[in-house]
Amino acid sequence: MTNPCLLIGITGASGIRYALRLLELCDLLTKHYRKVVVVYTKYAKNIAELEEGVDLGKSLHQYRCVDQVFKWNEMHASIASSSNLFAYEGVIVPATLNTIAKLATGIQDNLLLRAFSSLIRLKRKVVVVVRETPLSQTDLLNLYKLSKLGAIILPASPGFYGNPASISDLIDFVVGKILDALGVEHNLYRRWTGKSETYRKP
Repeated sequence: MTNPCLLIGITGASGIRYALRLLELCDLLTKHYRKVVVVYTKYAKNIAELEEGVDLGKSLHQYRCVDQVFKWNEMHASIASSSNLFAYEGVIVPATLNTIAKLATGIQDNLLLRAFSSLIRLKRKVVVVVRETPLSQTDLLNLYKLSKLGAIILPASPGFYGNPASISDLIDFVVGKILDALGVEHNLYRRWTGKSETYRKP
């Protein structure tokens, strides 16, 4: 298969910055993916305004690697059909517990859920970046169900062995882990070597 396409889903969990940072890495994304599509939820728009002071719908069109942007209610979009998703991989970043619960139980009442449910049915690579804490038994069971369905569960839990000096370093660690899960090479964070040395960002 030629280079796959990437579907990025953004929901209304705290941590919109993870998604925006991922989209800043256009050189990496376009090297690995021939198309990048973004779908966002109503509450993602609200959280983006609260946390980042941006109009999410408008700002997403400013990233040069983004080919298409869809809102949660555009249920007639091309990505609503699995027939258009056979070449896609996907990441939901950040993923709300509500989205996780619905995805785990097959509910498809917005475009993001419909598209990612299709990716799971097609057994395509799906990365779910959960940021919430603590997690209840229900949350853990839903994450387990998604894992059993083939999704990669990636908590937004930054590591500290690289001696992060800023919030940006912590963001880059998590985004780097997302890229690892997708199989995209990068140097966003210093990898563990097992040696007793001072770790710095490359």
